[in-house]
Amino acid sequence: MNKTIITVILFIALHLSGSFSTYGQSGSDELNAIQTVVPFLTIAPDSRAGAMGDAGVATSPDIYSMHWNPAKFAFIEGRGGFGISYSPWLRTLVPDINIAYIAGYKRIDSRQVAAASLLYSSLGDIPFTDNFGNLQRVFIPTEFALDMAYSRIFGEFFSGGIAFRFIYSNLTGGFSSGGTDTRPGISFAADVSGLYRRETELFGRDAIVSAGVNFSNIGSKMSYTSSKEPDFIPMNLRLGGACTIEIDNYNSFTFTTDFNKLLVPTPPKYDVDRNIIDGKDPNVSVPVAIFQSFYDAPGGFKEELHEITVSLGAEYWYNEQFAIRGGYFHENETKGNRKYFTAGAGFRMNIFAIDFSYLMPLVQNHPLARTLRFSLSFEFAALRNASRG
Repeated sequence: MNKTIITVILFIALHLSGSFSTYGQSGSDELNAIQTVVPFLTIAPDSRAGAMGDAGVATSPDIYSMHWNPAKFAFIEGRGGFGISYSPWLRTLVPDINIAYIAGYKRIDSRQVAAASLLYSSLGDIPFTDNFGNLQRVFIPTEFALDMAYSRIFGEFFSGGIAFRFIYSNLTGGFSSGGTDTRPGISFAADVSGLYRRETELFGRDAIVSAGVNFSNIGSKMSYTSSKEPDFIPMNLRLGGACTIEIDNYNSFTFTTDFNKLLVPTPPKYDVDRNIIDGKDPNVSVPVAIFQSFYDAPGGFKEELHEITVSLGAEYWYNEQFAIRGGYFHENETKGNRKYFTAGAGFRMNIFAIDFSYLMPLVQNHPLARTLRFSLSFEFAALRNASRG
């Protein structure tokens, strides 16, 4: 179907500026959002984490751990499982943007797990016109990421994980305009992650404390034309902790916090002749960009802190069957102004589980308003009492 001009603006915001981070502005500081391609890689794909403020690097392992921390798979209790998650994205703006996620894992032995996932994004019908506004074609831009991961327990309390990712982004279908040929963007990336997880006692009750870290999307740049300098994919550092307290045999609470930072260059300040007057040159290699991302902001250390997003989440389980979740996500005004509460619920019965989440922005007229996610999963042969050797 035909789109209004807002669709074009949205398309540019998603794939030229790199995320929703251009939405919002501070009255005292300049807007200076970090830019990447394929921002769909940073979107929470599942309902559980989506209901907990997009926190998931240190929570208990589940089928969707690939996105948050592949190292969590080693501690998962099942022998195998799979799940699918779906979100109608940005429905307050356009009717046909969708994100789907399929994930699964297979336990190799008591210490090793292999996993795979597919993240798929469709941007709906986009009209392409010539210089006179005449419709040339209608194309549905699509993107996907195919992942494979391996996770292993080391010792008693620590696990490590590594994931390899193939990323494909076809935004134009090879459409040519003004003598410029376009092509799909392709990138290869990897995740390296770790998890510390230990059973203990807190306030006289059984508890599990955990801490996780995930370096994700560490990979090659991507370009949609042969004439343009390639852009960074959203290389990312996520770290956080979680604590689960067993109140009794039927009730448990989990509290978790994630901190997240993109490992790509911050845009510098330029003069009228495009000379850099503050900040660092963003046209650097991937290894240099990762280290430079910690000190290249033109606003100094204060702006570097603004680039860290915070996710707070809580989860309540009754009898390991019914879950209620809530959370909060915070991003600085100069980096995108995403501030929202999340809520959700889950139901689990034997091998079957279903979850949903709902997003409530604090910013009025936000494009993420009323975002819903739905997840369905199946998990087999729990190893609740099995020794991990």
